[in-house]
Amino acid sequence: MNKIINSLDIKKIAWLGAGAIFFMFDRYLKSIAIKEHSHFKIIGDWLIFNFVPNRNIAFSLPINGSGLNIIICLIIIGIILYLLLAKSNNLEKISFFIILLGAISNLIDRLQYSYVIDYLDLKWFTIFNLADVLISFGTILLIYSLLKKSHD
Repeated sequence: MNKIINSLDIKKIAWLGAGAIFFMFDRYLKSIAIKEHSHFKIIGDWLIFNFVPNRNIAFSLPINGSGLNIIICLIIIGIILYLLLAKSNNLEKISFFIILLGAISNLIDRLQYSYVIDYLDLKWFTIFNLADVLISFGTILLIYSLLKKSHD
């Protein structure tokens, strides 16, 4: 049994499981945000739970139109899926999987509501959600993996 499950496999399972938990927690918080239109302080005035419909694209860039955003999201998800399947490096695969989870969660919002549900209001920054955190973290992990590979 130990030969089948080695430490590398456990690390991969942990990364994938953590990504899946963040995905499910994001979906749960989005359901609370849209049903309750909640607004409450998490950490003083620095971090507030606040429902905001985001009709724009990533980081609230002013590219909008639900059809256009859905097409852009589908193209991005297609590219991520291709890269996920084409990569042999485990860390790159994990990175693309985490990015994919965030992109799918936001795409579900666009398909269901014509906007993305944002709910974390960070003072002096932006309003975002855990799917955005998944995308950002996956991207940082991918950059790390690529830099590490280029130095080997």
